[in-house]
Amino acid sequence: MEHVTEFILLGLVETPELLPLVFVLFLFAYLLTVGGNLSILAAILVEPKLHTPMYFFLGNLSVLDVGCITVTVPSMLSRLLSHKRAVPYGACLTQLFFFHLLVGVDCFLLTAMAYDRFLAICRPLTYSARMSQMVQKHPHEPFSPWILVAVSWACALTNALIHTIALTTLNFCGPNEVNHFYCDLPQLFQLSCSSTQINELLLFGLGFLMTGLPVVLIITSYIHVAAAVLQIRSVEGRKKAFFTCGSHLTVVCLFYGTGIFNYMRLGTEEASDKDKGVGIFNTVINPMLNPLIYSLRNPDVQGALWRVLVGRRLLT
Repeated sequence: MEHVTEFILLGLVETPELLPLVFVLFLFAYLLTVGGNLSILAAILVEPKLHTPMYFFLGNLSVLDVGCITVTVPSMLSRLLSHKRAVPYGACLTQLFFFHLLVGVDCFLLTAMAYDRFLAICRPLTYSARMSQMVQKHPHEPFSPWILVAVSWACALTNALIHTIALTTLNFCGPNEVNHFYCDLPQLFQLSCSSTQINELLLFGLGFLMTGLPVVLIITSYIHVAAAVLQIRSVEGRKKAFFTCGSHLTVVCLFYGTGIFNYMRLGTEEASDKDKGVGIFNTVINPMLNPLIYSLRNPDVQGALWRVLVGRRLLT
């Protein structure tokens, strides 16, 4: 039985006339995403007011967004330029591993951010003890942001390794055409010559741990947060709390909504244009929107961004 040594990624569109438009749009989206997220990261680093756990997590989220779009879009752009759609088997698995690693960290990081908001609003007296106020200090405390981020990476690394190793046990003997613009599990399952039952069960089981459990924790946190915010007598304080939590909830809904649709299906659906649309949300739109969502109604981030973009000298 001949083993497939490369996969053919069909991309987003079949019409040759549309390829230049797709290239320009995705190049613009990539540059905008990288620029926006690195600007947020720079603002957090240079502004002392933003050296708090919440913005520490936001800075890590910006790094993940840059990584997530870099894993998928540049390779797609290079294929559009070269007009070559073939991807070696090893390169396909490498892309899949890093994509699931970064997305997995995202899952746990968004949960850690919800926990931070829960402590800050519902347990303000014990917040400093549980979540170090200045993230540069006390990095070894049990609930330190550093520890939460490290645990997120460890769990995501385990998940990505399990899926990648399990995928190497499958036989691919043709066809080798992937109806997508990057390598991902549901589409590759459809091309396997061997049984994918174990892989699909792993996808469902680990997917529940990576998405279902965090979603439950986030919802539980925000039920307590909503109850606490409604008890705040100050209208301004209540509004500020809702704005802070609203940004995070918007990102959570976009991220988990598309993720659950894409992976919690046990491989029962054929690859389709809907999968491509969800893939665009996962890899391009979500990372591009995150800086905008978090800075839209946050004067602290806006002020820090302005100082980064314009320069401190012009403001003195």
